[in-house]
Formats: sequence, C-alpha cells, structure tokens
Amino acid sequence: MKPDGSKERVAIADGYRESKASWRDLLLDLKARGLQAGPLLAAGDGAMGLWAALEEVFPQTRQQRCWLHKIGNVLNALPKAQHGRAKTDLAQIWNAATRAEALVAFERFVATYGAKYPKAVEKLTKDRNELLAFYDFPAEHWQHLRTTNPIESTFATVRHRTSRARNCLSRATFLCIAFKLVESAEQSWRRIRGTERIEQLLKGIPFEDGIPVIESAPAQQPLAA
Repeated sequence: MKPDGSKERVAIADGYRESKASWRDLLLDLKARGLQAGPLLAAGDGAMGLWAALEEVFPQTRQQRCWLHKIGNVLNALPKAQHGRAKTDLAQIWNAATRAEALVAFERFVATYGAKYPKAVEKLTKDRNELLAFYDFPAEHWQHLRTTNPIESTFATVRHRTSRARNCLSRATFLCIAFKLVESAEQSWRRIRGTERIEQLLKGIPFEDGIPVIESAPAQQPLAA
C-alpha cells in the first residue's frame, strides 16, 4: 500500500495449484526484496498451501478467512430453500459491531442449523477464529480485510482473457500478459480507508473491536502492515 492509501501489487508469479511450494517461493521472493517483518494479517480462502507457507516464512502473520468464500462453502452444504435465511444469519456474524456480538450470532447459527445440517455448520466453526480476526484491526479497514473479492475480480479478468490461449502461449508470454492485465486493473482498485491507522499498527498499538487501545499499548518492534 502507498502512503495515500492506494493499493499496489507486490508480486506476480505462476504456481502449481496453489501449492505450499509455489506460495513459499513467492513469499521468499518478497522477503528477499525487503519484506523482512512480514504482514500483520493475510486474507484468503481455505487453500492450505498459502497458510502452510506463511507459517514457515512469516510465522507471526495472522490469518483472516475470506467471508465471501466461506459463505459460498456453507451454502453449498445447505438446501437451496435455506439459502436466503442462512445468508441473513451469516451476515449478522460478519456485520456485527463487536466480536462479542459476532460470537452470539455465531452460536445462534450453530444452534439453528447444527442438528439438521452439521456439514454446513462444521465448515463455519472450523475457521471460527480466522473468520473473526479482523476485529483486532482498525474498523476502517474491515471492509478491506473480510473478503478477497477485489483480487478475485482481477484474477477473473486474467482467466477470461487467457483461458482460450493458454496452450498457445509460452510461460514468459503468459506472465507478461497477466502482468499487463493486473497492471490495468490496478488503476480501479479502491484506496484503503483510514490510512492514518496504519501508523498505529506499525507502532504495535493493539485494536479491540476496531478501536485502538492506546492506554495499554506495549512497546513492540515495528512491523509491516
């Protein structure tokens, strides 16, 4: 992220089915180029390769599961007749103003669907902590942290433009095309809200339910956001 809050890509690479090895290579490349402390939080879906690589390269990085992916996974395990109600009940979790309120809504969802649809509930409960990690970060940033949809939209454009020509392109040519498509999409990415909160994060000031806890801030080594 730039000082004015605008987002920018820091790496682009090909990989094998989101494997740990592919993600590890990308993270090590970032580390070699100066990202020594690593990010405070990484948002993504349930792909195990990313999380396994992060634990090895940047073990202090916390995990935030993408709510958009999680909602889709839960709905896939429910009958279509339950989708409308379930979406509303899930929204009460991730839209809650505090972690305590989110946990109440979480338990309500478990009580409502657990007996009849245990597989759907298990998909939600297994990532409980990772789904609610955003509450320990500035409230202004929540909309940016809860989902990976912006980057997914960019990748959808890349897939659409390259899928038919995939077997006709060399690896280098494919990466060049992908780079230019991402570079173009980058111009429409929304800026981060609350850029003034970044300095507080870097100073190690903790956040509770999106609010800085100034009076109890510990002295910590500055980290990268």
